[in-house]
Amino acid sequence: MSNRAVLEVIALDAEDAVAAQAGGADRLELVTDMAADGLTPPLAVFEEIRDAVDIPLRVMIRVADGFAAGDVDVLVEKVRTLRAAGAGEFVLGFLDEGGHADLVAVERLVAEFEGCPWTFHRAIDRASDRDVLRKHLADLPGLDTYLTAGSPDGVDAGLETLIAEASRSDQPGYEPRIMVGGGLRLEHLPRLLAAGVDAFHIGGAARPGGWSGPVDAAAVREWREALDA
Repeated sequence: MSNRAVLEVIALDAEDAVAAQAGGADRLELVTDMAADGLTPPLAVFEEIRDAVDIPLRVMIRVADGFAAGDVDVLVEKVRTLRAAGAGEFVLGFLDEGGHADLVAVERLVAEFEGCPWTFHRAIDRASDRDVLRKHLADLPGLDTYLTAGSPDGVDAGLETLIAEASRSDQPGYEPRIMVGGGLRLEHLPRLLAAGVDAFHIGGAARPGGWSGPVDAAAVREWREALDA
């Protein structure tokens, strides 16, 4: 099944995680506080999810809304605590005031990952130059995914950018997998799959009741079946 598209689902707690795995998710992104667009979850929540499912978990490293890193020492401590508890995959994305990747912050955290795989998230959609950002990050160990909508306004606005970037996967800075998320809908899938995109990220789409309700296994299964078809 190695050619099967990856489906990543946002999980806020163990109930979400169990439902997402039951629906066919391949991986979970663990966050808290979606009102702030997703922050690092408490250690206890990570441990509960870790014990509840057996699919890979990518943990968000972020302590405040926005794309500034803030206090990097605080972020480093969170990574160390999570690593000690068994976390082995991460998600982050920080920009400096000029809209470029905050290499000081990112490199410090990547050093703490000790080779773990990680995603640079939708900060790329706010970057002043997507191509430059990719080249600045190209040599960092463990970077295997960009989570992107192609635009800060979501997949509808970013579709052409995503398709263009997918065609460059053999070029420097474009080797990491494109994982599409941010306003993604089922009707986007045919064009993205045809362009060679093979990873997809859903949050609200897995929750028919909105963010106040849990992940619904049937909603996840609808995505799984669409991708496998």
